[in-house]
Amino acid sequence: MMRKFWFKLLFSSLWIVAFSFPCFAGWIVFSKPEFKGKVIETETKQPIEGAVVVAIYKTDSLISGPAGGSSSIINIKEVLTDEKGEFRITSYTTLMGPNSAEGLTDFIIYKRGYGNYPGLHSNPPPHVLPENLFLQEMGTKGEIYQRSFTYGVVELPRLLTWEERRKASRNSISGHILESEYPLLSKEIAEEQKWLRTNINGGKRQ
Repeated sequence: MMRKFWFKLLFSSLWIVAFSFPCFAGWIVFSKPEFKGKVIETETKQPIEGAVVVAIYKTDSLISGPAGGSSSIINIKEVLTDEKGEFRITSYTTLMGPNSAEGLTDFIIYKRGYGNYPGLHSNPPPHVLPENLFLQEMGTKGEIYQRSFTYGVVELPRLLTWEERRKASRNSISGHILESEYPLLSKEIAEEQKWLRTNINGGKRQ
């Protein structure tokens, strides 16, 4: 009887401790807030309608092997920008494994005929934490490495020639996606490839 009593006491104590600290809850619940933003053209500052915005939710392993920690994709959300160039990705909550922690959400913004985000010519710079970019109040000014940017706003440069679009396509993320997982992004990339094939002899400004 005493052994059974002490076992119940120990189990109850561990249960109370486990759910008394947020870090333990973090092992179980994966939760990301709503992300909002706007996509505009770099030169004219006009909104870009129909750009694909992808949010890639990831978890990081808490216990890593000899090669270091690893990340796993837990979910993917895609939306299109509206006529104002704005987008909204609703909050997301799910469960995750006991050896997992929330990772930073990655973003891809793609529109055929434009440079994609993140990219060398996109603004804000690629090294701005993407999750933080879409959590701050939209329109707030920021600066990193002497480059200024506006929270929530992504500028994409318009690619004016066939050669520019070919180079951008060659360096795009098209080789790293699955159509079933990224249907909107896959469709937009396919349209760009179709345009390049149709205008293969073009080198003038379109």
